[in-house]
Amino acid sequence: MELYNKLIDETNKLLQGKKSISWDYNPSDAWPDNGSAELVLRSDSAFELGADGLGSANYILHTTNPDYVNKDETILYGPDLTKLRSDTPFARIVLIRVGVLDDDDEVVYRTLKDIEFCKYHVYPVGYMVRMSPESFREQVRISKDAVKRHISFKAVGASYIKKYKENANVLNVKVIFVTDPSIDYNALTVTANMADKITSTLTHILEGIPTDCSVCQLKDVCDEVEGMKELHFGAAAKQAARKNNTEASRS
Repeated sequence: MELYNKLIDETNKLLQGKKSISWDYNPSDAWPDNGSAELVLRSDSAFELGADGLGSANYILHTTNPDYVNKDETILYGPDLTKLRSDTPFARIVLIRVGVLDDDDEVVYRTLKDIEFCKYHVYPVGYMVRMSPESFREQVRISKDAVKRHISFKAVGASYIKKYKENANVLNVKVIFVTDPSIDYNALTVTANMADKITSTLTHILEGIPTDCSVCQLKDVCDEVEGMKELHFGAAAKQAARKNNTEASRS
């Protein structure tokens, strides 16, 4: 699954040269989990990450290449949660190395979606997440109580990694948090948008879109993303073979 590798390179380039800190994953570092979404009222919050009017981006990228992700870790660009005093721009980017997925294309796609949906099942105490898939934003309201208890991105990152690694296909996870105001969040949003287009194209491929590139609305994505055309025509060939086998069995 190398369709997203170019976007990983672009992400690394956007963060290159910026000061960061990293923590190796330890399950015991995970922040306590509510088990369900928590409501943090504005009056009870210390500040908000990715608040309205500020930069915000959220996306996940898959790879099978260990050169991109070779261990479980959390990386932070910018101030940690206990250092923040007001609303700040924010991004959460997750890079996941998966095992080589040689199964049927539809099974591979469902596996990737199952991994992606893990993000909707992490509920750190005092950390209320609101996502906007249409704009690729993620806003997080941090409670005053959580700040008093010294909540940190190290702990929240461990919570996400722990959840992702419940999936047997996940080998390593790199969770990247960004609060540095000097980062180009608009560029990160463009990358998030492209990641979404790749995933959407996978969906359409599995639904059996035409292989005539001259009439395909997704031609631009296939042209830009290495390996997408091969996947498209490979899926079409498999669908045709299944159809022929079904017709043969009926005759």
